[in-house]
Amino acid sequence: MIPFSHILISEFGAICRNRLHHRRLASSILLFLFTAIASTATFAGEGKWSQWRGPNRDGHSDAKKLLKSWPNGGPDLNWTYTDAGVGYSSVAVVDGCLYTLGADKTDCFAICLNLSDSSLKWKTAFSRTGNAEDYNVDWGGGPRSTPTVSGTQVFVLSDIGILASLDTNTGEIQWKTDLVKDHGGKIPNWGYSDSPLVDGDRVVITPGQEKFLLAVDRTNGKEVWSSHDFSAEAQYVSILKGQTGNTEFYLSAGKKGLVAFDHQTGAQLFQNTASGNTVAVIPTPILFGDQIYHTSGYGAGNVLIELEDRGRGNVEADMVYHLTRKTMENHHGGVVLVDKTIFGFSKTNGGVWMAQDLKTGQILWEEKIRPNKSGSICYADGRLYCYSDKDGTVFLIQPSRSGWQQKGMLRIPRETNIPRGKGAIWSHPVVAEQTLIIRDQDLIHTFHIGE
Repeated sequence: MIPFSHILISEFGAICRNRLHHRRLASSILLFLFTAIASTATFAGEGKWSQWRGPNRDGHSDAKKLLKSWPNGGPDLNWTYTDAGVGYSSVAVVDGCLYTLGADKTDCFAICLNLSDSSLKWKTAFSRTGNAEDYNVDWGGGPRSTPTVSGTQVFVLSDIGILASLDTNTGEIQWKTDLVKDHGGKIPNWGYSDSPLVDGDRVVITPGQEKFLLAVDRTNGKEVWSSHDFSAEAQYVSILKGQTGNTEFYLSAGKKGLVAFDHQTGAQLFQNTASGNTVAVIPTPILFGDQIYHTSGYGAGNVLIELEDRGRGNVEADMVYHLTRKTMENHHGGVVLVDKTIFGFSKTNGGVWMAQDLKTGQILWEEKIRPNKSGSICYADGRLYCYSDKDGTVFLIQPSRSGWQQKGMLRIPRETNIPRGKGAIWSHPVVAEQTLIIRDQDLIHTFHIGE
């Protein structure tokens, strides 16, 4: 098909060559042409979800022109893909391609689908499948990490710690390295779960132990940086890159709470133990300006940190508040920050959707929806997408400080037949290219949510 912009250019050229047409007509068409091209380019570039929790790792999509309310029964189903394999990986979407991870009885693999019709572009095995000898699979097996797409590379991590770079077009393995055997890491109790962070020429990941954080060269997988003078087992948090003043840092969390390391030297810059716990630390922090918000389960509650760069690698991390009772206690599923308000699912009162004032920590409202006791969340174009863990419902919610403002609801057309064990529906929702993408193990459902 010939692009519309090419047709306009051709017609405009013909008009300019025809002296019978007035210059005013040509100018009008030229203005229309540039407007149309700019509009098309802007639309085509919007809505990418290239990594865990979106473009900025904060649960926000930049997709626009989305439905502000849904009809009864929810938006139209585009397609359902049925062979994504075992696992809780979410998806990345770039330029009409969907990337995710799965596992079968022998292999952990990455797949690339065409977002338009679910056709398989490629499938690449890059690790063996994890099993009960590797980690506790009572809550389900398979990969937990989300692929990270950068340029012509997609970086993937298996549940047993195989980090690999694949070609986005062909799926060909460019290199791979083992976080345990090559870098001294240790598989966490429920498998490796963090998603690779791309920082320029670096790919940053969490082996745990003496090299709690590690960076490898994106071109060959060779180690180029690591944290030092801090040892802890890896948890399930994905790394953020931040900056306060002139100091750049990598931020993560574990059982010892929030911890940050100097981007250049690997030295520990600051630590705060408030949001740590002794069982499992899962949610990714929210980083904005010189503040950090973090929450985790098992009684940890939530904490707000204020950073101050005092120069020469000296960063002060002052605690604004730490709340532990009847407050946001996000086990997993994450939280998002919208208009100075934290939204997410809390374990409080047996499990509720919750809104919390960022500045003071005050709880603004709670919404209990049974049988669900947990849920994951993302945000796009003025709406929250709340995915429940038990019954496969997705709620479209208008963010509000005054209460649960429901604008639509859907239930996934079918649930997986893969035994969940003690697990539930734990893959996070994704909004990209005017599409809502919902995964339940081997099933991936996509819905059209554009205006």
